[in-house]
Amino acid sequence: MSTTTLRLPEDLKARIESLAAQAGNSAHAFMVKTLDEATEGMALQREFHAQALQRLEHMDRTGEYIEFEDLRRYALALAAGENPPRPTVRKPRSARKAKAT
Repeated sequence: MSTTTLRLPEDLKARIESLAAQAGNSAHAFMVKTLDEATEGMALQREFHAQALQRLEHMDRTGEYIEFEDLRRYALALAAGENPPRPTVRKPRSARKAKAT
């Protein structure tokens, strides 16, 4: 494990020590856990954004999309423990007409 020095404002240091003591931990353990959680959260957020960009690029490339209300009903049914059919993937009318001709 490597060592890093942090210069903290006195009021922040006091809050960390107080919260750590209330949790039965050292200030060091509190800071390590907090940094770990923040780092994990940022990694998940980056992954989420990367996946959203991939899906947007796919939608731009194919023209396929799912209506918001269809997706909303599907998500709510899943959250309620149901096993709903997947929402219908749609294409804009112009894309359907162009393909048909």
